Amino acid sequence: MDNEKILQAGKIASQVREYAKLIIKPNMPLLEIAEKIEDKIFELGGKPAFPVNLSINNITAHYTPSHDDKSTARDLLKIDFGVSIEGWIADTAFSIDLEGSEENKKLIEASEKALEEATKIAKPGINISQIGKKIQETIESYGFLPIINLSGHEMRQYELHAGITIPNIDDKKNIPLKPGLYAVEPFATNGTGKVHDGKPSGIYLLVNNKNPRSQTAREILKFIEQTYKSLPFCSRWIIKKFPKALALFALKELEDNGNLHHFPQLVEKSGKVSQTEHTILVEKDKITITTL
Repeated sequence: MDNEKILQAGKIASQVREYAKLIIKPNMPLLEIAEKIEDKIFELGGKPAFPVNLSINNITAHYTPSHDDKSTARDLLKIDFGVSIEGWIADTAFSIDLEGSEENKKLIEASEKALEEATKIAKPGINISQIGKKIQETIESYGFLPIINLSGHEMRQYELHAGITIPNIDDKKNIPLKPGLYAVEPFATNGTGKVHDGKPSGIYLLVNNKNPRSQTAREILKFIEQTYKSLPFCSRWIIKKFPKALALFALKELEDNGNLHHFPQLVEKSGKVSQTEHTILVEKDKITITTL
């Protein structure tokens, strides 16, 4: 691991998070928010590790604005973004209440407190189910449920989700927290505590480089390989580099050809969801929260 680049990515992510908190206002276009956050990451010397996720209410994750998105910020909004320095990632998220709701504020406090308590006990060698147990107990103490089928995750260079997961419940698994880079991300909900797949998100991941049929698809595949490698990207980014109609057609061809995985939006069935996230760097004898 390149600790210097990991810490640099975390510092940028922390600065961008504070910037995002200052600029986001009710009814602000989601597309404007996403592009301002992504532009700020570039301005500070990083690259987006994945498209900014701006998920409202029961949409829990994987909503990024499309190139022509007309949605605006409202209600309970989750802002999840990442910074990459040569593939070393900082992943962070926060939630904000844009409707003056006490329930929203309580949900946000539950996920924030769960993250705080989880990072307090995190240490090299701890059983990761103990982290999940602490998250679960904290969220339940607020009268809410954790999302049981979403979790934090290990990260490696150019791999956003790699290796072990950090559960949001006591999953009873006997797995020690080993040296590495991890995202810890509690989700709290006043719903059922599970998410299901929703509409296509416009967020993709390169999974195969076999040749597609059309020349345009081959060109875009080469661009994806060189620019994003094995990190997620979105159609909105591709349209900035290629004509819209050709880009959308090529993405569909690449998806059908098995080159791309297209992430679905993740939706809670009946309730609103808050999310809070930090990245932790676990070394042999200490832990650093890189995105604090």
